[in-house]
Amino acid sequence: MSVKTATLQIHTRGDADIHDITERVAAVVSQSGLRAGTVTVFCPSSTSALTTLEYESGALSDLRRLFDEIVPQNREYAHNARWHDGNGHSHIRAALLGPSLTVPFVEGQLTLGTWQQVIYVDFDNKPRRRELIVQVIGE
Repeated sequence: MSVKTATLQIHTRGDADIHDITERVAAVVSQSGLRAGTVTVFCPSSTSALTTLEYESGALSDLRRLFDEIVPQNREYAHNARWHDGNGHSHIRAALLGPSLTVPFVEGQLTLGTWQQVIYVDFDNKPRRRELIVQVIGE
């Protein structure tokens, strides 16, 4: 069993900025030289998250609207009262999706469904430079 670790750099606009990182994750798997195992993507951030989704404008719009409805930006958050940074909603949204995603790969290929992409969502209220950790475990 081998472990390979890489990083991905992402520049975001914030406010539920969504990035399709599928090809970049697949490239890390390919460059690892491993043929079968799992790849985990982790965002060391409390205001961003990872999941899978069909990366098309309708689904992206629906995801943003859902978060606006269930965790609105303009409500009172104790985090904002304490830190005065206005991103309390960002932390809650990120917590709902989570900071990591694991995908199996076989014959060096991610086992995603036809309409399934790996997406990174930055919920913070300002542009950011993010670094994602990608760890490939396998043989």
